[in-house]
Amino acid sequence: MIPDGGNGGAGEGQPDDGLRNAAAAVLPSPSMDVPCPLCTVGDGREILSANTHAVAIWDAFPVSAGHALIVSRRHVADLFELTTDEQAALWTLLPAVKAALDARHAPAGYNVGVNVGAAAGQTVGHVHVHVIPRYTGDAADPRGGVRWVLPDRAAYWKPNR
Repeated sequence: MIPDGGNGGAGEGQPDDGLRNAAAAVLPSPSMDVPCPLCTVGDGREILSANTHAVAIWDAFPVSAGHALIVSRRHVADLFELTTDEQAALWTLLPAVKAALDARHAPAGYNVGVNVGAAAGQTVGHVHVHVIPRYTGDAADPRGGVRWVLPDRAAYWKPNR
């Protein structure tokens, strides 16, 4: 669980513009044999924004310049196991993350998504939302966006697919 550390007066689930203690030391779930890479976000990583239930950080393995993650403070693997307040807190940080990415990288678009379960490609068992900046020319044909996770069905606009 990523500790709250105070929200600088921000309301429940609201972004913490002061980010006081947002990266305080964290304790991984006692059931884990090795520390969760997202439970240790306070270990020298820049905090983009934070609130009571979530923290936004840069992705350690970005697929594009500015790839960011919005991470649940509570160590839970499945998005649907979070409370409605915890789920809302993830999405509440999205505008602040977008503003930071716009200011630093000026992308032409975004892909925003969550992998839930191994069948969906989840490799880290801690809820996180990917905010992936997209740039003109970064893909030959970006149409379909996230639909390309199933390539045989992605190009719905093409006949005989």
